[in-house]
Amino acid sequence: MTSTCPHVLDTSGRDLHGETDLLRSRGAATRVELPGGVLAWSLNSHSAIRSVLTDPRVTKSARAHWPAFINGEIPPDWEMISWIAMDNMVTAYGKDHVRLRRLVGKAFTPRRSRAFLPRIEELTEELLAGLAQAEPTEVVDLRERFAYPLPARLVADMIGMSEESRAATAKVVDMMVDTTVTPVQAQGILEGWRGAMSELIARKRREPGEDITSDLIAAQDEDGSKLSDQELTDTIFAILGAGSETTINFFDNAVTALLSHPDQLELVVSGRVSWQDVVDETLRVQSPLAHLPLRYAVEDIDLDGVTIPRGDPILVNYSAVGRDPELHGEGADRFDVTREDKEHLSFGVGPHYCLGAGVARLVAETGLSRLFTRFPGLSLAAPSEGLEPLPTFIMNGHRRLPVRLGRAFAPQGA
Repeated sequence: MTSTCPHVLDTSGRDLHGETDLLRSRGAATRVELPGGVLAWSLNSHSAIRSVLTDPRVTKSARAHWPAFINGEIPPDWEMISWIAMDNMVTAYGKDHVRLRRLVGKAFTPRRSRAFLPRIEELTEELLAGLAQAEPTEVVDLRERFAYPLPARLVADMIGMSEESRAATAKVVDMMVDTTVTPVQAQGILEGWRGAMSELIARKRREPGEDITSDLIAAQDEDGSKLSDQELTDTIFAILGAGSETTINFFDNAVTALLSHPDQLELVVSGRVSWQDVVDETLRVQSPLAHLPLRYAVEDIDLDGVTIPRGDPILVNYSAVGRDPELHGEGADRFDVTREDKEHLSFGVGPHYCLGAGVARLVAETGLSRLFTRFPGLSLAAPSEGLEPLPTFIMNGHRRLPVRLGRAFAPQGA
């Protein structure tokens, strides 16, 4: 039975997993307070989350199904406004979602996903070559020098954004997931990313190329309908944000976990365990997404003895899924690449399953395998438990990842 007193979420993200344990103890669905005093339901068990993610009575469209937003009770400078003001595939419902997903899905077919591999390899080698210029004992921020630029630059390439524009937009993307921002900053974030995407789209209308933005500008659905200007703007930004932030935090968490468990790292580099095992175990125990805003109940929903009323907002607590003892037993919080069952929902499930999952896996496996091949003596330069978390309850990662690279080996094929 859930507590009736809402839990105020820690916007600083100081102890995501500790807070998740607390929320789980309050029930599979429990009330929480978001910035600005906005109340929502946090879902904290694998069964509840899987049920809601596949329930057609749940939507991500605030403009259609959140009375507080529709009635103007959510101010335009609400700290989390960028997460609900978007009008794209992520927030669409019903026929609109099917239409937009079909358009965007053309860019992420298995064949097209595999076609990104040469660029993934090129970017990886470029970044590793840059790291190799450091002294073996020098402390390097691996998040800044590798985990961040690899997925961020790849996704920018995919949407046709120049490196200069990507770098200029990066701060806005980072601030969007920061749940400690002020209302003034929140309004600036919304205006900032929409302005940047509008500039990109205008350029691609003049100079189309081999990229997702150009494809979407030209795309026509089978019935002749096309993306509206706002749908186009917001969809491109969703691809940029979702494709970079989550993968950045994945690399951060995977490297931290492997360097904190040298016996398991040895299993991987010796070939006894695959890099795919590392990817799934990291996604299970350290989901790069923590609490993802927001979904809404289209009708009253009964969930494990709790009724979520029609129109109430819902947070999916992805950090709770893979660590749920009901799914993975008492050791659910332990990183173990040899674990037989690595079930997680970090790519989602149901109608909103991540279209870029195939590309994300290619980036993850390529980046990790080549990083540890080039730097077999890689080590943490600070205790893992002392790494400073990102200031957010939305994402799961660290501000910095200080490492010592050790001696660099020659690149593959050199």
